[in-house]
Amino acid sequence: MKRNPQSDGRLRPVDLARRHGLSTQAVRNYEAAGILPAAERTAHGYRTYTHRHARALHAFLALVPGHGHQTAAAIMQAVNRDAIEDALRFIDDSHVHLLDDRRTLQAVEAALRDLRPVPEERGDTFVGPLARRLGIRPATLRTWERAGLVQPRRDPRTGYRVYGPVDVRDALLVHQLRRGGHLLEQIAPLIARVRSAGGVAPLESTLRDWHARLSARGRALLTGAAALDAYLGCPPAPGGGQSVCATAPSTTV
Repeated sequence: MKRNPQSDGRLRPVDLARRHGLSTQAVRNYEAAGILPAAERTAHGYRTYTHRHARALHAFLALVPGHGHQTAAAIMQAVNRDAIEDALRFIDDSHVHLLDDRRTLQAVEAALRDLRPVPEERGDTFVGPLARRLGIRPATLRTWERAGLVQPRRDPRTGYRVYGPVDVRDALLVHQLRRGGHLLEQIAPLIARVRSAGGVAPLESTLRDWHARLSARGRALLTGAAALDAYLGCPPAPGGGQSVCATAPSTTV
């Protein structure tokens, strides 16, 4: 009777692939990239994996949603070369980025509370009239332009800056926020959000989506950490024997 290779803890590439909805080539690629530990080979040269490889693949796929593919790969590569401190630093960096994004969101929300409605603009204007309207120097508008806060186009014949209705709206918002004590680097992400949302009014739903994405990322980091911890608790057995992890993990991520 033909022996099932899974009965002694060995898995074929196809077994590992099917459990995670992947192709066998993807499994081989992950091994070649160092995301999975190296597989043993049979006398005929076929790869054989173990439940430890299954845990490694599960950990990698769980890490991807929170860290992104590149960082998740770097984490697994570090773990597989026994550079645990490097792996933990990659994880710390992802948490720092998430915290920075949360702080940016908080700053945007605080800035929005300071804003008054901006009337809809019509027609174009130039740097001088706009500066006089705001009570600032033209050089200040040019500083805002260098910071990416306003983006006037140039007249092709004269080279003068031309501020369209959207540019005037952005300048009015920047002016309000500067008067409220906000720094240019704090204003930049808000103006970018206003532009992408098409104005201040639609930002409310954008901010809700932003909150949801950050929360989902935070949960994904936790899920990835749990899967990685399970893999770390499944070290290779001395002398190449059966690993201490006796069963493959659930494929639910």
